Amino acid sequence: MNKYDLVNKIEKFAPPELQEKWDCSGWIVETGLKEVKKVLIALTVTESVFNQAIEKRCDMIITHHPLFNIPLKYSSIDIYSSHTNMDKALGGTTDTFVEALGLTAHPVGDFLRICDIDISVKDLCSKIKKVSPYSRVVNNKSVQKISKIAFCAGSGMDLYNEAIENGCDCFVTGDVKYHSAVESEIVLIDAGHYETEILIKNVFQNLIKETVEVIIANENSPFKNI
Repeated sequence: MNKYDLVNKIEKFAPPELQEKWDCSGWIVETGLKEVKKVLIALTVTESVFNQAIEKRCDMIITHHPLFNIPLKYSSIDIYSSHTNMDKALGGTTDTFVEALGLTAHPVGDFLRICDIDISVKDLCSKIKKVSPYSRVVNNKSVQKISKIAFCAGSGMDLYNEAIENGCDCFVTGDVKYHSAVESEIVLIDAGHYETEILIKNVFQNLIKETVEVIIANENSPFKNI
């Protein structure tokens, strides 16, 4: 399939104009090859992911995370990324994570998804642990029940105040820093950057699997438990 027609399927779902100004979604590497038959889908282009694409003779790599610095060796294969536009898109990164928890949420602003629910902190943690086994919870006020949860997959602590302003008593995201945890007025759950975003590979796959052969990259969180 023509690679531009293939990318158009992704861009209809997650229009590139939705991306943040600082982002660099789109063509990361654009070779002269026009037709693609086999695509590797990954969360992040690492040396391991690149080598998998070469070993499996893929014509293209599609990722969520873009590369801001491109190693010269990567220039031999087309690489396309859909980042913050995929985060904002309905059915995108955060929606996929919320769905995996068996919950429903509505969009608020560009990135947040909010779920109105009556659930105990313990039961919510149990749900999240099934998807992200090494999640951490912050509960400075020993809250037992929560009624409104804000979600943002990946690194979403910049949206903490927005969650508060929307009346949320719990915020689920990744990359929660120590001082943010210490100062939090609501329940915080750090479900991991990798763990909250890795399911987006299924979305990419479903968008293009009818037109090309799709291979899902073998990836793991860079963090290992001691």
